[in-house]
Amino acid sequence: MNRYQWILSTIAILAAGSATVSCSPGGVGDPCIPEDEYDPDFAGYGVEEVNVEAMSFQCATRLCLVNHFQGRVTCPYGQNEKDNGNLLETEASADQGGLRCKVPDGSKKLVSVEVAPQLVTRRANNSVYCSCRCAGPDKTARYCPCPSGFSCTLLNEIPLGTGGQLLGSYCVRNGTAYDKARDTTEQTCLAAKTNCDYEGYPAGQNPFGTPKQ
Repeated sequence: MNRYQWILSTIAILAAGSATVSCSPGGVGDPCIPEDEYDPDFAGYGVEEVNVEAMSFQCATRLCLVNHFQGRVTCPYGQNEKDNGNLLETEASADQGGLRCKVPDGSKKLVSVEVAPQLVTRRANNSVYCSCRCAGPDKTARYCPCPSGFSCTLLNEIPLGTGGQLLGSYCVRNGTAYDKARDTTEQTCLAAKTNCDYEGYPAGQNPFGTPKQ
């Protein structure tokens, strides 16, 4: 079942402050960790969803975009049901490297639910980042210009129930368009293969910590 995280209490602020927040492209493309991931009971996002976190204080644009991403940003290999127990020496656990997902607040608190691994074709570096709304149905709103390397892309998956403040197009990284036929295959991140150790980030600039905690 699709899960949409809308911080409804900030929608009015987002609309009122569009002249000072969403009109500035500064920070577009910067990494962000959605607030959902600070909840140990959050199982992660679904690849067919688009989520917009308004008023994200991690972003200069105040908007963290989760664009067709699976799992948790801070746990690339996920964890299966048996990983939630005290013993991690099971065969299923070994396939995931015996890893546990943790809440990214420095407390080392363990995530209490099963988490799907990320998809190789839709890693956090090309699916979860700071963005801004560049076009929309409200002709009186102010929109941001997309910086180089990003295109103004309509995201139809945003539900109508947001009242219009979040509907429209967002700055999306070039070359990262969602392809359901390709991106919903079994190409998942496996710790045994170490195939998702945050590649794609410059050396020394891994924003999410090391996966093998």
